[in-house]
Amino acid sequence: MRNELCTSLYAKASPVAAVSSLLLQQMKCSRAAGAQELSQELPLSGVKLRQRQPMDYFTQQLINGLVLGSIYGLIAIGYTMVYGIVGMINFAHGDIFMIGGFIALITFLILISIGVTAVPLILLVVLLVAMAITALYGWTVERIAYRPLRHSFRLAPMLSAIGMSFVLTNYSQVAQGARVKPIPPLITGGYTLHESADGFVIQLSNIQILVVITTIVLLLIFNRLVLRTRLGRDMRACEQDQTMAALLGVNVDRTISMTFVIGAALAAVAGLMYLLYYGQVDFNMGFVAGIKAFTAAVLGGIGSLPGAVLGGLAIGLIETFWSAYFSVEYKDVAAFSILIIVLIFMPTGLLGRPEVEKV
Repeated sequence: MRNELCTSLYAKASPVAAVSSLLLQQMKCSRAAGAQELSQELPLSGVKLRQRQPMDYFTQQLINGLVLGSIYGLIAIGYTMVYGIVGMINFAHGDIFMIGGFIALITFLILISIGVTAVPLILLVVLLVAMAITALYGWTVERIAYRPLRHSFRLAPMLSAIGMSFVLTNYSQVAQGARVKPIPPLITGGYTLHESADGFVIQLSNIQILVVITTIVLLLIFNRLVLRTRLGRDMRACEQDQTMAALLGVNVDRTISMTFVIGAALAAVAGLMYLLYYGQVDFNMGFVAGIKAFTAAVLGGIGSLPGAVLGGLAIGLIETFWSAYFSVEYKDVAAFSILIIVLIFMPTGLLGRPEVEKV
């Protein structure tokens, strides 16, 4: 009776939030029912199952780690692009990723409310709207937090970006509420790669395939953009020397703004992939994902686009395998410990290049 009263009051206060709350309850119930059925079907000893089919369990965790690492890699590309030109870490980038997830959710709810039911059309519209609006947020962050402080001391833009991160987090909390916002699965189905005699199934879902393919395609596109286009040449010129690039006719302000816009658009794609894969967003998800993506960029070699994706895959695999074989509580400790070890022996990261000091 108490739960029904709370649900009715919440529905009167916010219809969209009520729909999200009900969806979340349904998802929890379905997961609980699925877990109960699974526990009845599978053998009681999980250790015995792992001992019988170690490669099956390893393969499933490998798939999960690659998908998680692909999401980290998408966010890390934005970090490394901004650092390559400005030489500063955009600590608000994780919150831009969170904004992209919320915009994708709001666009999805609007399309459903007006009667659009075709899933490919919904995904296309959600992707385009999320990228456009999130790119505008990225441009705004550059104009407010970076451009006025570009010629100040080096810590000033960093502190300004941290402040912008808190602004975006609290803005999302006030505007959308602190509750988790779920959506029903849009992309279902998949493939059964192998099923053992003990009942353990290696599955590859369609959404996992979509996440990995999206990361690979975007990496190839933006790597070509940086290496083969006029904008890419301007970016590399600004990375080497902004003053000399301006003397040679490069519009430095426009180039830096476009870099922030492109990074924010990539963060929007990552936010959409996160929403589709996990089925929920919340106002605080940008902080954790941003820290992991920044770690991935440093591990892969900050300033290198392939290194950012490689670092994201490494972090995703480390977290997944540590959670599967050891302890979930210490997965972050494992990831950051390996980062420290790698940086001790390879200070520039896996694919990073040593900086040449200009004299």
